[in-house]
Amino acid sequence: MGRRDGAPAGRPGADRLTAMSSEPSMALAAAADPRRNRLLASLPEADWQRWLPELEPIDLPLGMVLYESGAMLIHAHFPTTAIVSLQYVTESGASAEIAVVGHEGIVGIPLFMGGGSTPSRAVVQSAGAGFRLRGALVREAFARSPAVMRAMLRYTQALIAQMAQTAVCNRHHSVDQQLCRWLLLSLDRIEGQDLVVTQELIAHMLGVRREGVTEAALALQRAGLIRYRRGHITVIDRPGLEQRSCECYAVVKAEYDRLLVEDA
Repeated sequence: MGRRDGAPAGRPGADRLTAMSSEPSMALAAAADPRRNRLLASLPEADWQRWLPELEPIDLPLGMVLYESGAMLIHAHFPTTAIVSLQYVTESGASAEIAVVGHEGIVGIPLFMGGGSTPSRAVVQSAGAGFRLRGALVREAFARSPAVMRAMLRYTQALIAQMAQTAVCNRHHSVDQQLCRWLLLSLDRIEGQDLVVTQELIAHMLGVRREGVTEAALALQRAGLIRYRRGHITVIDRPGLEQRSCECYAVVKAEYDRLLVEDA
């Protein structure tokens, strides 16, 4: 039986497979406003007022499992300062990240797409906070409000684009380029330019050997793009990192920027 959403990670060592923003106090302050989430901020006033009393603030600690593979979802989660990793886990226990969700979106699209569950799992990768909403309310709003339906479908299209580009990147591009893409997507979803992250986490997310991540991180450091010390990465030349990345980051960012606009 799958774990219900919102349960803590049950696997030993789950905390090792997580990353966090290095500015927790800033994250908690930002989390107080639900409209720090871009999807919530895009809602028309009438729909926003219906949801506001029902939004429940929630801490999203490192390693928290929001839903497991095959579990029926109970809540939708709207991160404000946290990052959630969507992962596919094989029967052997190996896993790879298929997408990340931060303050731009929602964790729980099966709730309104009709499936109710998904083969992937959702795990908090960067500690922070957010809000959750009962799934029944999300389904009701999706069926009742054309504006909510449009916002959710546009976000889903953006998320599918990220998943597709991630699959292409993991198959055709070097570990160096994949690392650049992963760092840039993560930085887009936190405050600042710092990530507290282990090589084990990155290797786990990219589905590659840890040694490959070590070589790639050292290469980026030698190029003056990042400063890396054990468990901590600071991006010091973001334009350079974007230039070194493959086209995948730019494609994903452009699609999110195109689709997630309030007056779209």
